[in-house]
Amino acid sequence: MNPWKGITDIPRNVWNVSIASVINRAGMMVLPFLALYLTQEMGESPAAAGLVLTAYGLGGLITAPFVGKLSDKIGALRLMRLSLFASGLCLFVYPFLQNYYAILFYSVILAVVTEAFRPASMALVSDSVDSEMRKPAFALYRLAINFGMSIGPVLGGFLTSIDFDLLFYVDGTTTLLAGAFLTFTKWDKIAHHEEPGESVKKLEKPAYKDYRYIYFLIAMTPVVMVFFQHMSTMPIFIVEELGFSRFTFGVLVSVNTVMIILIELPINNWMKHWEDWKLLFIGAILTGIGFGMMAYIENISPIIISIVIWTFGEMVFFPSASSLVAEMAPQGKRGEYMGLLQMMFSFCFTVAPWLGTTVYEIYGSEILWLGTFGFGLLSSIMILRLRSFDK
Repeated sequence: MNPWKGITDIPRNVWNVSIASVINRAGMMVLPFLALYLTQEMGESPAAAGLVLTAYGLGGLITAPFVGKLSDKIGALRLMRLSLFASGLCLFVYPFLQNYYAILFYSVILAVVTEAFRPASMALVSDSVDSEMRKPAFALYRLAINFGMSIGPVLGGFLTSIDFDLLFYVDGTTTLLAGAFLTFTKWDKIAHHEEPGESVKKLEKPAYKDYRYIYFLIAMTPVVMVFFQHMSTMPIFIVEELGFSRFTFGVLVSVNTVMIILIELPINNWMKHWEDWKLLFIGAILTGIGFGMMAYIENISPIIISIVIWTFGEMVFFPSASSLVAEMAPQGKRGEYMGLLQMMFSFCFTVAPWLGTTVYEIYGSEILWLGTFGFGLLSSIMILRLRSFDK
């Protein structure tokens, strides 16, 4: 079977969202370097830097359930545009903040406007394709994000050697350009794809009362917390403990994104008929193994191997997770369901940096990375129960 076959059948709207994501993420360099900005430029401790990332996660956590419903009410595309223009402007203000507590508060505000984009974009992708094409569609969307991210961190590593403030200006500019693209490009009318067996009664049930969905979110939580270590403790571990340069860290991050660009879409197109729970199980195991390996590495080659392993886990886990959420969600409520999914991600982003950096400071890197393996294993065990949920 040709893994690229059928990719051209992905609708125009999914391609439009993906192109906008490339534009936006090509300048996405603030979050990957925020911990280093706070520790090396602002002179804060690793725990204090982790707390700022936690504040950002808290902003996303607060806004996610509301923006999901707002997306269903005013339209996903309109909310995406508002989010991009508002967050682009906010990024230009960030480098002028010199007080730590002002940075904490402003990070919450930045997250509120920035993270509104995600539930809306995922709802639009879900509504634009039928169930068979959802894994390839979400893989294309992630490919676009990671193609941009393959540029952003490398460019960010270069810009930090000149002036850390350039990170915010470049990121803000590309975010505004992405908003302009969504405003002026041509869109097809969205035809909502109703799932077999969908009922009016199910449409009336709030997402938080869908108990199988809540279990699914709980099962995902440990491994997603592991994944977010790549934005918090992993840069500190590689740059400050192992002694590699910030530019080297940017290049290492690009290993992840280049792999996703080259193989995630064909892999998910090839596996589009696989049951979601199987791919989620495989992804959780590989993520735990990849991060857990870092307990025993000291040079570049093992770091690259660990990144390759958890990247494979990421590539099968996240498109399958989004596909399963879209399948669980009834027509007209996909924004609400995606909002709760984003709420779970934001909760993990809120807790994971604080927890990771705290464990790192108190117990050291070996305990931290062994703990990530345990969390990955926990999620994989819980995911086994999803067999009864998969359709």
